[in-house]
Amino acid sequence: MNSHTYAVIMAGGGGTRLWPLSRKETPKQLLPLLGKETLFQSTVARLEALFPPERILIVTVAEQARVMQEQVPAIPKENYLIEPAPRGTASVVALAAAVLQKRDPQAMMAIQTADHHIRNKDLFKYLITSAFDVAERDYLVTLGITPTFPSTGYGYIQQGEPLPDEYKYPVYTVRRFKEKPDEVTAQGLLQSGDHSWNSGMFVWKTSAILAEFEKQMPELFKVVSAISSVWDTPKREAVIQEHWSSLKSQTIDYGIMEHAEKVAVLPAGGLGWSDVGAWDSLFEVLMPDANGNVAVNAEHIEIDSHHTLVYSANNGRLMVTIGMDNVIVVDSGDVLLVCKADQAQRVRDVVEKLKKEKQEKYL
Repeated sequence: MNSHTYAVIMAGGGGTRLWPLSRKETPKQLLPLLGKETLFQSTVARLEALFPPERILIVTVAEQARVMQEQVPAIPKENYLIEPAPRGTASVVALAAAVLQKRDPQAMMAIQTADHHIRNKDLFKYLITSAFDVAERDYLVTLGITPTFPSTGYGYIQQGEPLPDEYKYPVYTVRRFKEKPDEVTAQGLLQSGDHSWNSGMFVWKTSAILAEFEKQMPELFKVVSAISSVWDTPKREAVIQEHWSSLKSQTIDYGIMEHAEKVAVLPAGGLGWSDVGAWDSLFEVLMPDANGNVAVNAEHIEIDSHHTLVYSANNGRLMVTIGMDNVIVVDSGDVLLVCKADQAQRVRDVVEKLKKEKQEKYL
């Protein structure tokens, strides 16, 4: 990797589908959900095999930045780009690209999220270096995850023709991005063999992505240009406060990728990837027992129980399930969540209900 390559970690999310453990003060990326390390620490460790700490940037909100700096002190404080309020992944990418472009006009960036789990770290390293090779030719590159089941929780990417140039890993043009499908559509996409899950991991030149922002999202481009022009001056905070709140929330997928012309995808099979998006995703990541049960931070006694997850915030708590199949039980200390495994995505509905009822102490 050359000295003009950087990693940018998007780390401001709330992780509402992992409530009641994931809260405003302790969102999922700051929690040791899968082991001793937090998801954020694991993400940084994975990237440090490719980038020195001074070339890893974090985009987050102020209340999370302090904890992140404690968890990973090696990353310089000036590499934390603070959003006054979340405005979607498009604003995150645009801000990071504009700041990096000012620091290094030849910069290339790998966009990562702070809350993904990747088992095959060697393949990840190979994919990222391969993606930089493709991005050298001004492509916007995305890593697509080879589907293992007909998921309705992920967006999809349809691959087109192989790129004409020779690369060390198979790479294709992108025919189109597709929103999260229903179950019947997902079955068809899986069987077609030319679709990948949209991982949300991207690689490109800062100049290439900023050109797309200028073309497709000119208002956002103007705002981040104004902010980056005063980034290293005392005016920075005033300019951010003046402009940021006026931005509309938008994702990088809808805002840029769906209509960009020069887009490429590397379909990644065997990466062992999970976005750890909801409680049921832990079945894919953690080792189950012979009956498919998973226990975390708990002593689990099961009788006639199958494909059941028990998770406790209190180490060593005894949790007992009898005659329970496909059930999730999460004890956060002040909240007990019990749901069917196939209803795990609806946890976010509980969070919305709590917001409406102003039950702040549970958020």
